[in-house]
Amino acid sequence: MFAVLGLGNPGSRYAGTRHNVGVMVVERLAARHAVSFKARRKWWGWGGGRGGKGSGACTIGEGSISGRDIVLAKPTTFMNLSGEAALELAENFSLAPERIIVVCDDCDLPLGKVRIRKGGGSGGHRGLDSIIAQLGTNAFPRIRLGVGKPDEGATAEHVLGPFAADEEEALEDMLENAASAVELFLDKGIDSAMNAFN
Repeated sequence: MFAVLGLGNPGSRYAGTRHNVGVMVVERLAARHAVSFKARRKWWGWGGGRGGKGSGACTIGEGSISGRDIVLAKPTTFMNLSGEAALELAENFSLAPERIIVVCDDCDLPLGKVRIRKGGGSGGHRGLDSIIAQLGTNAFPRIRLGVGKPDEGATAEHVLGPFAADEEEALEDMLENAASAVELFLDKGIDSAMNAFN
């Protein structure tokens, strides 16, 4: 089993912002593969009594992609607490970090660029910082999506803002490519996905 954790901020205020492209990809995968999300307050008893503990730090949907059992997940916490969702997935589905695929935005990549990595640092991304801290490792795969470089000193405003009308086509292509990258990762492995999309 694999989990795909799309990072973002909860609530309608943040839907469609640059910081939420990870959530957008997970929602696209859910639509492609008929996976429904279910919000739960507690983790106890999920999946036929898997047990475990948790505060409900993410909304999940279970299904199958490329013949593999998967969990699609969207954090219910804000970005800087994304590690809580990753830890709940690891504990409640007995997932090693390398089986949690994290999808997130990246200001250092041009708009529309998709970059897949097996691990590495956070690059200053607070969501990745939180996941590294909670899992105790940076050895988890991530798919980083370019949202463009902000003006000097305006990073927060940039990532929390919506895409411009003339960016919509590039955004659409990027979301499609990222969803396809996840599918190829699950089908053929991360090296094949890296070769095809990096």
